[in-house]
Amino acid sequence: MTPTQINDTLQAIADGFRVWPRAPIMHRPDEEGMEYEDVTFPSQDGVPLEGWFIPAPGSEKIIIANHPRWFSRSGLPSHLEPWKSFAGATGNDFEVNFVPDYKILHQAGYNVLAYDLRNFGQSGAANGGIFTVGRFESRDVIGSLSYVRARPDTRNMRIGLFSRCVGCNATMFAMARCPEVFGDVRCMVSPQPLSSRVALERALERLNIPAHHIADLEQRIRLHTSFRLDDFSPIPWARSVRIPTLLYQVRDDVYTRPEDIQAMFDNIPIAEKELLWIEGTTRRWDGYTYFQRNPGPMLDWFRSYMS
Repeated sequence: MTPTQINDTLQAIADGFRVWPRAPIMHRPDEEGMEYEDVTFPSQDGVPLEGWFIPAPGSEKIIIANHPRWFSRSGLPSHLEPWKSFAGATGNDFEVNFVPDYKILHQAGYNVLAYDLRNFGQSGAANGGIFTVGRFESRDVIGSLSYVRARPDTRNMRIGLFSRCVGCNATMFAMARCPEVFGDVRCMVSPQPLSSRVALERALERLNIPAHHIADLEQRIRLHTSFRLDDFSPIPWARSVRIPTLLYQVRDDVYTRPEDIQAMFDNIPIAEKELLWIEGTTRRWDGYTYFQRNPGPMLDWFRSYMS
């Protein structure tokens, strides 16, 4: 790349922390034969969040599900532009539909609350639109728990969390900020959390941009968000995880490095934890669709701690 191309690329990456195309809601639970309710509830700081409540009559258990960066509660149409352009370069140019996840959970006997994080899907804009890799988004996790505890039909249910990618980051940061909020949460299943510094270093590698440019990129992101890259790492936040947690991750994911996820896992200070590696692919999206292909380990985890 020429110096001008490097400058433009770094700025485009940094700008993505403030402006990005929201993923639309392309699928709904009734496509899989599930009745559902469109719901809205406030985040901890009042941002309006949009979601679905999928009831499982007779069940006293509920799974709260959020989503990765760029996605919405329904998934990501990365077979379509503009999402195809940034996903296809790493082989992820296929659609991810999360509604089958909710069907699997529903058939296993769980009520489901699935919601869009702030600045994603149909939820409200907040904080000038900036993306903070879990910090401000942690308020949405707390809002979802408050909503479940306030509804007359869910307030006494046993709660499990299905926190995906940045949704896991957000959950861990919420645990660090407000540990008392999670006192009655039974367990968590989390695909593919990551640290921004590692993800951006990997992006520079793929783009053949010399590694020292990470300092320039960090400064540009800081000018947008006011945070340094290490402020976005869930590795220290993992020390606040006190509920049984199953992490799973594509081992050779081109967006991260195995040691990043291993460090998060190692920092979880309880015995009730597990790390499952997905082998044979470099596509991050294969991690997001793994639950649909092999739900057994995750359902076993929920069953063990929510019975």
